[in-house]
Amino acid sequence: MDSRLQELVDFTKEEIGLESYYLHTANIYCDKNIFNRTDYTLLMEWFPNGIMERTEKDLNPPGTAIVDLDLKTRRFKSIIFVGGKTLVNTLVFDKYDSKKIIRWIEQKTGLVYHEQFQIKKKEGTKTIFQACFHGIPVSPSGYIEVKLDDVGRLLFFSISGSFPSSDLVEVPDYTLTFDHDVKQVAHKHLKLLELPSSKQEKWLSMYTMEEIYVYNNKKINIPFEISVHRRSYLKVNQVMKWDSPINKKFEKQQLNLRNDSITMEQAFSFESHPDTLPLTKHEQDITIAEVLDFLRKEFPKDTAKWMLTSLHRDKGYIIAELKQAQDIRAFQRKLKVFIDPTKYKALNYFDNQPFLATLKHYHAPDAVTITKEEAFEKIKNKIELTPVYVYDFEQKGYVLCGKLDSQYGVLANTGDVIDLDKV
Repeated sequence: MDSRLQELVDFTKEEIGLESYYLHTANIYCDKNIFNRTDYTLLMEWFPNGIMERTEKDLNPPGTAIVDLDLKTRRFKSIIFVGGKTLVNTLVFDKYDSKKIIRWIEQKTGLVYHEQFQIKKKEGTKTIFQACFHGIPVSPSGYIEVKLDDVGRLLFFSISGSFPSSDLVEVPDYTLTFDHDVKQVAHKHLKLLELPSSKQEKWLSMYTMEEIYVYNNKKINIPFEISVHRRSYLKVNQVMKWDSPINKKFEKQQLNLRNDSITMEQAFSFESHPDTLPLTKHEQDITIAEVLDFLRKEFPKDTAKWMLTSLHRDKGYIIAELKQAQDIRAFQRKLKVFIDPTKYKALNYFDNQPFLATLKHYHAPDAVTITKEEAFEKIKNKIELTPVYVYDFEQKGYVLCGKLDSQYGVLANTGDVIDLDKV
């Protein structure tokens, strides 16, 4: 075994207390995080001593410890004991008192309680923590989950997402109130959507708030989806039109979506993942042209019915995301097209039509009789404005914003205000 890898294996065994285990497998993989940086992770499977093989179904035997270790920070990303069974007796906590768990998390992650994470929810022996900055939530958020067995031994630990350090956070006074300017922002982002009601098996036309972040200075607004998921995506928003189809069947090819293992030299030199490379203007143009040809083959009659919303790199492919234009339903028809990044040819695609087909029997919504202005008057007192630190990808730091959101909607046919959780 490579000496650098052996040192990390020994470190893991000592830190977790795996004296009753032996290392069965070890692999290094890399992936791109939400900040478009490369993470290298050592994945280890530790089998209990005396157990040499997997089960008959090729599963890890009960008690197996599956450990993810970040190579750069030497911090554990996850510790999972299979089947709710552990042979480690050093990681034992008081299941009724979170203080010892919190101290252990601080020790293993380098995070500080309340300054960078706080309890979000506690259910029995499972505790979920959420990222914060001095008690104020952050976006994109980070999460820590800890689960114990009945006597308090650790069965599950995972940490994911981002946890801000003070050098990345701008700390102004929070001055936002639900004044005239903010009300105008809220009014703009009150949208008429069709939502499925499983209780009624019917589509409901409803005015709902699009979750939005308002900068503390009120000058910039960020949609929730963009702030959390899409800032590394190249926004396109182009309606795809054509005059004639291509009379050739599109043939799907097998995709490889695994995180393949990489060499030691790549890992310990922290080589950038190919998915972090920006798409050049030439790559954008040739990819958009290929998406158009794909649609002309697979959806020949759908000219002007699809909008190419974004392009991004992931899993070694260029991925084009499309949605049906002029669709106001909450669950829209969407496509995800996988394109070879060297030949710029569409290889395969995912379509959410099978899911939407499960809603096909839902009745059509009633006619809209309530105006947006009437709906806003009914819902404005139920719109919440709460402080959140949002990562600004241009400034490369967290800025204080107010999150506008509401748990309520207004039925567009009656004007009734209802809790969205009860639709």
